[in-house]
Parts: sequence; structure tokens; C-alpha cells
Amino acid sequence: MYTNDTVKQVKVGATLIGGGAPVTIQSMLNVSSCDIGGNVAQAKRLEEAGCQIVRVSVPDKDAVKIISALKENINIPVVADIHFDYRLALESVAAGVDKVRINPGNIGDESRVKEVATACKNAGVPIRIGVNSGSLEKEILAKYGAPTPEAMVESGIYHISLLEKFDFDDIVLSLKSSDTKRMYDAYVLAAEKCKYPLHLGVTEAGTQRLGVIKSAAGIGGLLLRGIGSTIRISLTDDPVLEVEAAKDLLKAIGFRNEGIKFVSCPTCGRTSIDLIGLAKAAEERFSHVNKNITVAIMGCVVNGPGEAREADLGIAGGNGEGLLFKHGQILRKVPEKELLDALEEEINSFK
Repeated sequence: MYTNDTVKQVKVGATLIGGGAPVTIQSMLNVSSCDIGGNVAQAKRLEEAGCQIVRVSVPDKDAVKIISALKENINIPVVADIHFDYRLALESVAAGVDKVRINPGNIGDESRVKEVATACKNAGVPIRIGVNSGSLEKEILAKYGAPTPEAMVESGIYHISLLEKFDFDDIVLSLKSSDTKRMYDAYVLAAEKCKYPLHLGVTEAGTQRLGVIKSAAGIGGLLLRGIGSTIRISLTDDPVLEVEAAKDLLKAIGFRNEGIKFVSCPTCGRTSIDLIGLAKAAEERFSHVNKNITVAIMGCVVNGPGEAREADLGIAGGNGEGLLFKHGQILRKVPEKELLDALEEEINSFK
């Protein structure tokens, strides 16, 4: 049975995927491939946001130049996204790319797949087999009648066997769909048959609001079952938001401990302070604090400290004032307008 600890470990640049390595966060540049400077600038922003692996489209020969520019300007691994023209994969490898993403079914016959596999093996470059429910082979679709999870997995396993036939096994597999349940079921099935790291994602997930929810359901559910070694949350938006959402997801399910974990009550009729404003301001103000602590923002002085006793620090609102507490024990009363300042003092001194 697949777990992130037991699958083969793949090295992408200096970053490890699978084999017990922490789950990594990926994103993809969405600047025009004609704009090298724009791609570099966006890649820098992604790296600063916490992206660990970045992918770039290589639709033509001119776009290969982006790879060299990225390698000169960022410190995270670069993945070349290749469709149809296997020669672009070969040129990307020659340009120093750290990983190649292909769908072997759309780059031609076996001889072309072999050329890509040989070039990648000689350069120490892993290959991600990217299976999408919307681009399955005609024969497999005819067999199953639809892009079912079984059809997706059969496609992925076949392409794995093809690379293995050419003595290549630095492989990562993805099985993406815009249908969250189909994606989820495909990865569960693949986990029973695959010894390679799985790259999780809901493709074409949508804009930020719905895309984050779909991705959290699919990706988060799989990770909690031990399935998945690297993730991308795909959004129709700034890719920096993808990285932020992925970091939040990993923190929410306990896979990362960097930064403050916030808990806050949903408010009720007893709330007599601007709890919603306080909670939002606290998240923004302390978003860059790199301490592994839990902070509670509660709306009621009657039961706030009790409900949030497992938090390291917290505030509970009253009428124009609030309580500052630590591990459920009240420290002192603080005027409402000074609550965040008081909380910041405690966060800074917390050890």
C-alpha cells in the first residue's frame, strides 16, 4: 500500500519528493512565454511566498530560453511543461531544467518517449507523467466509456511501464481531474498499484473561492490517508495565492508547523466586540511570525478561555475590553483597542 514514507524517493534539483520527505508545494507560472522578464519576476514572487518547485510552459523553442533565465535568478527547482513536441523536452533538459512534465500519450510513438527518457536519465532529471481526465487516450476512453478513475489509472500505469521499459524510474505520477471525487478516487486506486510519488491536484479547480474548497477536499483528504508526496492547488488567479492556500492547507491538517495556527469562534449573540475585525487583523498582523504556537481569538469573556484552553495564547472579548489568556489561564484585562498590541507582546515573549 502506498504511503509517502514508502514510495521511491525522487530528487528534483536539491528538493526531495516521496520516500518520507515532507510534502512539497508547487505552482506554475502564468505569464506569457514571450515575456522572459515577467516569468522571472513572477517566479521570484513565488519563491518568496514559499513555493518549492515551479513549473513553466514550454510551448515552443523560444520558450526554452525561460529555463536558463529562471535557473540564473531563483533557487528552487524548475519544471518544464511539455506537450506534443518531444524535442522541446530534449532542449529543456539541455538547458538545465530540473524536471520534465509530459503526457507520454501526446508526444508521439515509443521511439520519442525513449529519447526523452534517455536524455532525462543521462542528466539525472526526473519525469512527471501527467494524466488528465480530459486528455485520455482514445483506446482507453473506448474501453471504459468515460474518463473514470479506473481509466485514468490504467493510462498512468501504462505510461509508467513504458518509461520502465526504457530503464527509467525517476518518475512522479499525477492523475488530475476537475471533478474532485473522480480525482480523489483515481489517486486512491493508484495508491494500491503505484510505487512512485504521487503529485496531487484538482485541475481547472476554478477561481479562488471554489478552487480552494475543491482542492482542500480532494488534496487534504488524500494527504490525511497518507497518499501524496507533492501538491499544487490550481487557481484561476495569481499563482502566489496557490502557494498561500497550499501552505494553509498543510498547516490545517497538521503537516506543517511553521507559523501561528489561529482558532476563532464564529460569533454569536453574546459577542459585544468586533471579533470578525479582530480575527482578520490578527491573521494579517501575525502572518509572518514563525513560531509553532496556537492563538485563539474568542468573542466571549464568559467561556472563551475555557473553550480555547488548548491554545497557547488568546484573547476573549467583552464589552469594550477583553481578556488576555495563556493556556486557558487569564493573564489580565485589556481595553479592546489595545488587545492586539497586548497579544503581540505575549507572542513575542512566548517560548
